[in-house]
Amino acid sequence: MGREQWKKILVGSAGNMVEWFDWFVYASFATYFAGAFFPDGNPTAQLMNTAGIFAVGFFMRPVGGWLLGRVGDRKGRKAALTLTVTLMSASAVLIAIAPTYAVAGYGGAVVLLIARLLQGLSVGGEYAASATYLTEASDPSRRGFASSFQYVSMTAGQIVGLGLQIILQRTLSDDALHSWGWRIPFIIGALGAAIIFYLRRNMLETDVYEESADDAGADSKGTLTALWAHKREAFLVMALTMGGTVAYYTYTTYLTKYLSNSAGLSKQTATLVSFCALIVFACIQPLAGKLSDRIGRRPLLITFAVGSTFLTVPIMTMLKHAGSFWPALGLALLALVVVTGYTSINACVKAELFPTGIRALGVALPYAIANALFGGTAEYVALWFKDAGVESGFYWYVAGCAAVSLIVYLTMRETRDIDLNQVAVAAPETRQTAAEAV
Repeated sequence: MGREQWKKILVGSAGNMVEWFDWFVYASFATYFAGAFFPDGNPTAQLMNTAGIFAVGFFMRPVGGWLLGRVGDRKGRKAALTLTVTLMSASAVLIAIAPTYAVAGYGGAVVLLIARLLQGLSVGGEYAASATYLTEASDPSRRGFASSFQYVSMTAGQIVGLGLQIILQRTLSDDALHSWGWRIPFIIGALGAAIIFYLRRNMLETDVYEESADDAGADSKGTLTALWAHKREAFLVMALTMGGTVAYYTYTTYLTKYLSNSAGLSKQTATLVSFCALIVFACIQPLAGKLSDRIGRRPLLITFAVGSTFLTVPIMTMLKHAGSFWPALGLALLALVVVTGYTSINACVKAELFPTGIRALGVALPYAIANALFGGTAEYVALWFKDAGVESGFYWYVAGCAAVSLIVYLTMRETRDIDLNQVAVAAPETRQTAAEAV
């Protein structure tokens, strides 16, 4: 992999890290600011309110996927990536200055909601733009390895957020964290986004996109009409995403809350478990991506789905009774190793399904819809089951989603050897699509 390709990957990954830092610190610091925007009462109810706003952000992701996917296909990957980080910076600023319930009543919650809507727009486009950019920027024989850096950077953003949380927990009192300390990560996120905006303004476009600039049918690039011509691939993306996104958000964004709110660990211990587990998780992504370049994408996807289907219930049950740091860390690592079969390669698998002129939108919109329905609601569903007194029902829900994706993985063919420049553009009755090759 040449120096120029590495530069594209590093710049794309750095921006992705800041995007997901801003996205995830909302979840990781929710235990501290949940009481700031809603009346005093049941802590679980307060978390459900903030989780509900978290989920609303996911429901804006299809809109962001459509708008920014269209930009990515018509104006270029660079243009889309620059716009996403601008929106994320604005949302971080809003959260940092949002007034509390004591100052403005529910007005603060409204500001929080608007910020999450902007974040949803941003991340809805960021996933597809970065997935497409990293896949297109890499050598064809190393697409799995290169695209794995999407989840390396996503996880790095969460690691930085959790690391900051650990530092604040050890330098500020609990009262200070609940009253004003939770604002610090959002201020840092806004500053980081401003730096990435500058870097992305100077980033290089992918060769694959530039080579397609003069292709016929430019007017249809990034349109819903063009996407509908590839509806089979779009539905395949949704099915591919379902089990993976639920498992990912269960063992990342929800894990800290689960360990503190259900397993009885202190917030500090729960945060440290997530922090350590995510470091290992980030490190193994490129290894799994490189493995997929050798053996194919399907073996890793199937391994993930089988593991999640049959191990989720015992892992979550044992996590609830882990009792201390080391048992909780071991179980969290086991879960995340299983999830790696999905996270390390899902970006390139989806990008490999579509032609260049519809690739960004084709990945963005169906992925965002699946995330809104399953990933964004995972935490809320978990808390709903807990509030209803049947927390174990959530474990079966996660396993069931993985089982549905397993059926898809077992029936699809391999995408590793698809030429991104040769993926067919849909034509009536005569097209041979990537979906027919998987």
